[in-house]
Amino acid sequence: MLPKPFFSSKRERRLWIALIIVMLAIYATLGQAPAIVAALGASILDNVGANLVFAIIVLLVVIPVFFIDKRLSRHEIAVGAGVLTVYLLAWLRLGSWEERTHLFEYALVAALVHEALLERRDNGRRVPAPALLALILSIGLGWLDEGIQSLLPNRVFELIDVAFNSIAATMIIGARWVVARVRTWLEDRKRRA
Repeated sequence: MLPKPFFSSKRERRLWIALIIVMLAIYATLGQAPAIVAALGASILDNVGANLVFAIIVLLVVIPVFFIDKRLSRHEIAVGAGVLTVYLLAWLRLGSWEERTHLFEYALVAALVHEALLERRDNGRRVPAPALLALILSIGLGWLDEGIQSLLPNRVFELIDVAFNSIAATMIIGARWVVARVRTWLEDRKRRA
């Protein structure tokens, strides 16, 4: 009998590879983040319009990763739009670009981990408490991020950044949980009708 492949599907493999690429991009830019922010200039980074354009570009990249294989109902789209609105408002209220990048980066990390674990579970593999496991893994990756920064000459370990990473992961996994509950509620309603 052939052993089971490590990944439960091609989609799961794509999600883990996407996570690795995102993490490499985050870690590769750690030493350069202050220079990148300086090069972009404070005026563009503080401009609300520029931030909204950036957020829209991010959505155009992120949405296909998660929803290309799924058909969403109008209720799920409405809940998703509400969550997105809250997320964008939180993004705009943060004081610095560095804080904003933590919110985006670790939301993406957590969403990729969560989606990969759900895909694995849905394909018959044992994944206990995927949301909790995704949260733990994402927060661990955020701690690793800060640990790497403590080794770099122009960066420091900051607990506030760990908190931003954790909040971002919690927000996105919580939002995904809410959308999943809405989907379950809608499916139950259809069966009863």
